[in-house]
Amino acid sequence: MDILPADEKDLQEILALQRLAFAQEAEEFNNYGIDPMVQTLAELEAQFQTDLFLKVLDSDGAIIASTRGHIENGTSYIGRTFVRPDYQGMGIGTALIRELENRNCADRYEINSSIQCPQNIRLYEHLGYMRFKVIMEENNGFVYLQKYK
Repeated sequence: MDILPADEKDLQEILALQRLAFAQEAEEFNNYGIDPMVQTLAELEAQFQTDLFLKVLDSDGAIIASTRGHIENGTSYIGRTFVRPDYQGMGIGTALIRELENRNCADRYEINSSIQCPQNIRLYEHLGYMRFKVIMEENNGFVYLQKYK
């Protein structure tokens, strides 16, 4: 599996994949207003200016997975990581996170997940992340996890 830096020309495809990947979560919790579903191309283009975007391609050259992140004040923040539903469970998300950690090397790494997605939290803990903060909102909550180099 090749993990490559994404180009700005990939952003439309990444945004479409992001919506596809998060559609099940939105449907499951009957909330189509979650950030991954409503993010605009302009917002993604602005984020591309500050974050490193990575992608995974299938044999036809279509993007099947992506992640993004940036370093700030000695912390590597790992952003949205998602895999096309028919490719989930194959270790692609794990490989993406590890690759982003290698490329955005820092003393500390931070990632978060909706409290309603325990499978994501288990994955992050499997990768060595430990919970350090929970923020509850009206209809959801977020678990923040960290690990040190």
